[in-house]
Amino acid sequence: MFVQLNSIKMYYKRYGSGRPLILLHGNGEDHTIFREIIKPLSRNFTVYLPDSRGHGKSSGTGELHYMDMASDMAQFIRKLGIESPAFYGFSDGGIVGLLLASRRPGLISHLIVSGANLNPNGLKPELRIPLKFSYFWNRDPKVRLMLTEPSITRSQLKNIRAKTLVLAGSRDLVKESQTKEIARQIPRARLRILKGESHESYVVHNLSLAAIIEHELLR
Repeated sequence: MFVQLNSIKMYYKRYGSGRPLILLHGNGEDHTIFREIIKPLSRNFTVYLPDSRGHGKSSGTGELHYMDMASDMAQFIRKLGIESPAFYGFSDGGIVGLLLASRRPGLISHLIVSGANLNPNGLKPELRIPLKFSYFWNRDPKVRLMLTEPSITRSQLKNIRAKTLVLAGSRDLVKESQTKEIARQIPRARLRILKGESHESYVVHNLSLAAIIEHELLR
């Protein structure tokens, strides 16, 4: 299905019934990274799976900015009449979730973010250096986005009112110091560092993510 938001057409899928839950993918991906967890989650939730602007089947613009993506998600929620959804975001999707929750307090009930960073310096060198080489050759706006944004402040994090869980793998590509800073600055946020997990190992095409989300939202 498509919905017109701002200057783009956003593609999304919807499954199940119950409390609304939005799942948002990371950079260079689309909603299909969550394919394996749709069935278990749809037993208890109405699951919404959008493709971010410039990703998947959604249309895009010349440049990509996290603030625009957050604005897209706010419009997505309002246009579809989704009441107090829970929001899970992976990597770039987590950044969008942080911005959405800070700019629109009260719009979402729960926020779960995995592998999100506050600024480009939060990415470890083993990711940032290859990204710089990649952008030098292909000028991909998705790569530029990761190299130049976000710029999330402590005051923005303190503005978040949703019940928040901050996740990262112990072998994540985001510096653990930034993950801990996110959890520390969001009021009453909880932190989980998953031992042995990488940036995406417990997220992309992995059933264990469903158990993590269910434990957080059904407890």
